Amino acid sequence: MATKTIAKAVVNVRTDKATKLAAQRVFKQMGFDLSTGINMYLSRVVQDKAMPFTPRTINGFTPEFEARVIRETEYAEKHGKRYTAKEIMKEFFQ
Repeated sequence: MATKTIAKAVVNVRTDKATKLAAQRVFKQMGFDLSTGINMYLSRVVQDKAMPFTPRTINGFTPEFEARVIRETEYAEKHGKRYTAKEIMKEFFQ
């Protein structure tokens, strides 16, 4: 009986050293090496046809929500509207 071999490809990823080391530690605690962890991620992306998490900006928002806040803020400033912190919290976060 013949066995099927799967062709392998090399993927080069650039990231900062601290992120790489932190990811290696996390995967090691899970019993995986970095390559296996990245392959699991890529397999999940293919399976779901999407990222397995919601991307967030540095402010913790989805890119769409942050773009909306920026658009509305620019519109408000252009038209002379000013919000208090309390009004912003009520408008955008409740």
